[in-house]
Amino acid sequence: MDERNIKQHFRPDEAPLIDQINDWIATATNQYRPVLTSFLNPRQRYIARTLVNRSTEIKMSSAGGWPGAEMQRLLFYPTYYHPQAADFDLQALAVDYPIKFAELHHRQIMGTLLGEGLSREAFGDILTDEIHWQVIVTHEMARFLRQNVNHVGRVKVKWLPVELTAVLTPVEDWEKLTTTVTSLRLDSIVAAGFNYSRNRAKQLIEHGLVRLNWEEIDRPDYPIVEHDLLSVRHAGRLRIDAFGGKTRKQKDKVRMSVIRA
Repeated sequence: MDERNIKQHFRPDEAPLIDQINDWIATATNQYRPVLTSFLNPRQRYIARTLVNRSTEIKMSSAGGWPGAEMQRLLFYPTYYHPQAADFDLQALAVDYPIKFAELHHRQIMGTLLGEGLSREAFGDILTDEIHWQVIVTHEMARFLRQNVNHVGRVKVKWLPVELTAVLTPVEDWEKLTTTVTSLRLDSIVAAGFNYSRNRAKQLIEHGLVRLNWEEIDRPDYPIVEHDLLSVRHAGRLRIDAFGGKTRKQKDKVRMSVIRA
């Protein structure tokens, strides 16, 4: 299957990612060595798995600091190689802050990291048990944060290294939902997942209140695919687990998981 045919199976705006993944695979193949990526989301990893399965010389493993990690680094490696945990260069940092006098939120920590000029691919999951907070990063990023970042919003913080064996199990209650939608557009999926009208979903998207795979999106007609992650401000988060074909009335069957705010 040539590159043009491969890209036909994915969204047009995923073409640069496909090229990048193919470059990683080619480097691992031609230089016969492991190649480590940045942190990738589930949709990106699905594409990577699809592409690496075409190769007989290269395998792929992933890690994100804990078993259910949404953001994970990938390692492409020759078939002879046996990956070790250290190959993924992961470090957990606990956010040390005055718990009795301050409160932190996911959006504050995310905003602080992005405000330092980091891309979303530069760090992994932000974890909490509703009191304590941790973030998964690389060792280099851990050094940067410890040396240069001492506030999250107005709250003074320290970043303390934590063994990966002591990573928090996040408090997340995913609710499984099987439903049907009239189309696989973003507004239709948001409406079905949070029991909104199609018009309300459309307005939320156009007002910049919806993120797809951590990126703000303002197109209600944007096509949704398997393994996409959506977040809707003040509503919650939604993960597309699988599509199940058409009903007799030509509606699309969708299996998703939802966390309501």
